[in-house]
Amino acid sequence: MRYLSGIQPSGTPHLGNYFGAMRQHVARQALGECFFFIADLHALTTVHDAAAMRAYTRELATDYLAVGIDPERAVFFRQSDVPEVPELTWILSTVTPMGLLERCHSYKDKVAKGIEASHGLFAYPVLMAADILIYDSHRVPVGEDQIQHVEVTRDIAGYFNRAYGEILVLPEHEVEPTTRLVPGVDGKKMSKSYGNTLEMFAPEKELKKRVMAITTDSKAVGEPKDPEGNTIFQLYRLMASPQETEAMAERFREGGYGYGDAKKELLAKILDHFAPYRRRREELLSDPARVEAVLRDGARRARAVARATLDRVRKAVGLE
Repeated sequence: MRYLSGIQPSGTPHLGNYFGAMRQHVARQALGECFFFIADLHALTTVHDAAAMRAYTRELATDYLAVGIDPERAVFFRQSDVPEVPELTWILSTVTPMGLLERCHSYKDKVAKGIEASHGLFAYPVLMAADILIYDSHRVPVGEDQIQHVEVTRDIAGYFNRAYGEILVLPEHEVEPTTRLVPGVDGKKMSKSYGNTLEMFAPEKELKKRVMAITTDSKAVGEPKDPEGNTIFQLYRLMASPQETEAMAERFREGGYGYGDAKKELLAKILDHFAPYRRRREELLSDPARVEAVLRDGARRARAVARATLDRVRKAVGLE
């Protein structure tokens, strides 16, 4: 079973990224052959600063290795280091109907948010299809809101196979295990676009400032509080044991437990939970050549698979 997932280097990873995807990627390494790539070509639709792109890519690679991506068990690489992908993207675009792309939610949603409607943004699903199909991927882990991406990939592969024969493997989506919503400091879904994130590797002073800024209601210390209704508890239980979670919930229900004390507990839990990853990250930051070597070796392994697929495609369409 081969799994494929890409991660955009569009900013500093936060708790929402970790509990929403990073943790699941690490766990999936035990389930089958994994290809994980840093989707820097995709990020070009929104990141137009070269220095920022390089920094985001290095940081994301370092963070993923720090939290447990094992290059001995997974193929971990930069998307742009596999030139076979853009070539396959063009070939797939010649069989992809415009109407299919016009119906894609991601394009319409981003345009609605004011993002300029570039060709890259419009054709994004074809590049995504090439990412998936070029590695003969069997399973693509996604959130429920991303299922359409895999369905579009299957449609594109179907158009190609009907035109040229059964050349491409049709992937299946695999919905990530259901996880609780990771709220940001304002109670909304944690997202870079909302500016409400908690970055797990932020300096302790900065992290403390963000945690202490979490929005709460105006209930006094002595009043009972509903644990399910506050952001502090929702974040705390992502990292706490069942016993610790119930203990905090009970303190909220009984009263006499202020939000300030709860925020201090949350900060301590974040620092404790990510302490081993912080140490590993510091080691990697001190040796950037090591991270680069991992990415280049991953690209070498990825290209071996990609080349075989592209060779089949090129012969099928008459380019060889």
